[in-house]
Amino acid sequence: MSQQEEMTAMQQRIDELAQRVGHLEQAVDQLWGSGRARPGGRSKEPSRPELVTIPDTPYDNALWTDSDDEGLGARDRHAP
Repeated sequence: MSQQEEMTAMQQRIDELAQRVGHLEQAVDQLWGSGRARPGGRSKEPSRPELVTIPDTPYDNALWTDSDDEGLGARDRHAP
């Protein structure tokens, strides 16, 4: 089988899979009805996460007073 034939066969399988997923989604919609919430709180359409604005102002240095450097240990002690 040539590479072109393999690519054509693969595309047909992908199209078939997409069609079957569409049928499955329709079956689930019929089972749950359009008005009922789905398990896990998932809705029919995926929701976009709310954007969070991060300010450009520097962080307060008091946030770091008792912190250790990750993997390096505390500042006043030596590594083993």
